Amino acid sequence: MVNKSSEGAASRLIYGFHAVSAKLRHAPEAVFEVYLSGDRKDARVKKFVAAAEAAGVKLVPSEGDRLDAMVGTRRHQGVVARIDATRRELKLVDVLDGLDENALILVLDGVQDPHNLGACLRVADAAGAHAVVAPKDRAVGLNATAVKVASGAADTVPYITVTNLARSLREMREAGVWVVGAAGEAEKSVYQVEQKGPLAWVLGAEGDGLRRLTRETCDELAQIPMHGSVESLNVSVASGICLFEARRQRSL
Repeated sequence: MVNKSSEGAASRLIYGFHAVSAKLRHAPEAVFEVYLSGDRKDARVKKFVAAAEAAGVKLVPSEGDRLDAMVGTRRHQGVVARIDATRRELKLVDVLDGLDENALILVLDGVQDPHNLGACLRVADAAGAHAVVAPKDRAVGLNATAVKVASGAADTVPYITVTNLARSLREMREAGVWVVGAAGEAEKSVYQVEQKGPLAWVLGAEGDGLRRLTRETCDELAQIPMHGSVESLNVSVASGICLFEARRQRSL
């Protein structure tokens, strides 16, 4: 979904409050304009408008039908932004700053299959995760296949790549985020982990699981109880179980 701005720079569309708000905080100069539905008047929208205006970003009032047509889905939450397509860098601190609820982060330790990455992004979007974090090396990256499988979630959930995953996990812990690694040999189950506070779920690569240093950097480990004959689950399925258990606990 790439066009040309009036200034001649390549642009693309992103949508949803998480993705657009993070871009406004981290790189407002990369946001050409924001299309905003007038249907919502709540505090979240007012805060968003104030941030866009403070950043000097043009706001374009738009009908919901127009936004639907622009991005091909109704899951835009009433906000679409046209941004510089050549700039994709985003840091986790930019996502965490300004959250109005406890953080819920999905961390993928070396996922190699683009179909699995795309499916994980879809799961993260459905569960309302605030970001997906992955290492730059020994991981597939957000390629065309992953974006296609994500079915729009690549533009609604910030995807953050880091040079050193263990260091990033330590930084999350220092920021007050509880880091839980999914591991089949763990004694505690996913249902026994307290998940109401700021939380990051860390899941490993297909077949290999968490790397040693990643495992050692987590605050605790938990396993998904398996009741059948298979020994493990696809990483996107496992991500869904973990993230939705967090949402279940937070709804109590």
